[in-house]
Amino acid sequence: MLDLLIENANLADGRTGIDIAVSGGRIVGIGPAIGGPAHTTIDATGRLVTPPFVDPHFHMDATLSLGLPRMNRSGTLLEGIALWGELKPLLTQEAVVERALRYCDLAVSQGLLAIRSHVDVCDDRLLAVEALLEVKKRVAPYIDLQLVAFPQDGFYRSSTAERNLLKALDMGVDVVGGIPHFERTMADGAASVRRLCEIAAERGLMVDLHCDESDDPLSRHIETLAAETIRAGLQGRVVGSHLTSMHSMDNYYVSKLIPLMREAGVHAVANPLINITLQGRHDTYPKRRGMTRVPELLKAGVNVAFGHDCVMDPWYSMGSGDMLEVASMAVHVGQMTALDAIDTAFHCVTDRAAKAIGLEDYGLEVGKAANLVVLQARDTVEAIRLKPTRLSVVRNGKVIAETAPRMARLDLPGRPETVDPAAYAPPRGE
Repeated sequence: MLDLLIENANLADGRTGIDIAVSGGRIVGIGPAIGGPAHTTIDATGRLVTPPFVDPHFHMDATLSLGLPRMNRSGTLLEGIALWGELKPLLTQEAVVERALRYCDLAVSQGLLAIRSHVDVCDDRLLAVEALLEVKKRVAPYIDLQLVAFPQDGFYRSSTAERNLLKALDMGVDVVGGIPHFERTMADGAASVRRLCEIAAERGLMVDLHCDESDDPLSRHIETLAAETIRAGLQGRVVGSHLTSMHSMDNYYVSKLIPLMREAGVHAVANPLINITLQGRHDTYPKRRGMTRVPELLKAGVNVAFGHDCVMDPWYSMGSGDMLEVASMAVHVGQMTALDAIDTAFHCVTDRAAKAIGLEDYGLEVGKAANLVVLQARDTVEAIRLKPTRLSVVRNGKVIAETAPRMARLDLPGRPETVDPAAYAPPRGE
């Protein structure tokens, strides 16, 4: 007998009427009319079943801390960093753990089962590092949580950052992080990129740098990151996050830069909600959009993913843990409104994001772990348009979250009694 059988599902690759069979926590069959007895059967009724959402860029040590110790009145990146600096001495391990666990509860309800979180190492206590290592252990049964050793105050700008980063890696943090554009000089930023890549190569680790989160077109640390990736033999293991200066660079320079990124196998992670909120703050009009050149990177063959970055913290007062909200914002600000582009945006918060963080055992394939989400939508385009209810969230073959379908009741003469938001789109192609 099967542990779980999902019947009549639509898949992200366009297949419809598909059954998914699960046994021993793994997918053992995918195809039409598998049938057979199962301990749990879910009738997807022609709705989309997908691997879980993946957030490749988040700050869990700061999440849900909005208003502590004060609000970011300017809305700028730099005031957010300063505010976080005021909050750090006030943090307790218990409070960081409690807020992070609350966020993980929300993430599960949204079908978000893999998160890469940066954790600040510029507090000599390494309190947040200890807290998130504890969270990682607690949520391991239901969330894949990667941690990045992140020197928020600058690898060279902060006198103890290198020592603390190395200690954090020794404690079990997974990925080498950095913030070259926040160093005192461009030269220091470039030097930090080189040193961080050396550390990763020496330890066999991945790299994920906050890179060029700036409106300054001369902030070009992504070029250095791509070159150092090749020099250190880190191809495929490096992420450049944000990359917002690319929206201000001239096209000639970008025509050189993007092929270099492709050659180095650097993954690009945009954070649409936060990028468009923090960037362009010094502009009057016209205002820059802030997000990096997603369509151009995709066209060149660079793997692009989207991160949530922040939820109710010193940098962003909103957020819901919904990666489809992130993808929807990317579609709008990136003018990715063709149907195939919208579909690509869905993959930027699922399999493309999983690739960016090196997530193993991911995907809707026979033999993979049975980690799945049933959405109240028929396909990927509809999923981004509606940001639909997560009807069922499955981890290792077990349903760990359920939400009733969103349905409105009407009292209108001669009209239907109910409205299902997923039933009001024309068939594809009309």
